[in-house]
Amino acid sequence: MTRLVRAHIIVSGLVQGVFYRATMQEVARSLGVTGWVRNLPDGRVEAVAEGDEEAVKKLIEWAWRGPPLARVENVEVKWEDYRGEFRDFYIRW
Repeated sequence: MTRLVRAHIIVSGLVQGVFYRATMQEVARSLGVTGWVRNLPDGRVEAVAEGDEEAVKKLIEWAWRGPPLARVENVEVKWEDYRGEFRDFYIRW
């Protein structure tokens, strides 16, 4: 039985201007994870991901690596109640 989860993710390091959001969107979609990702004014990246627990965990594992030009220093994850509010994974502006 699959367990549906929601994770609020904050990624810090060199994660803006390195295609982090676009690559996270591709990875999330390939895993069947829904939600969104956006840049924060302080240089971090914020994301909310919903879906199968294993798929969301794989996305978090990817978040620690990021795309080739990224230099991830930290990934904070706060687990929340699944809401099922997204149909896709998109970039918020």
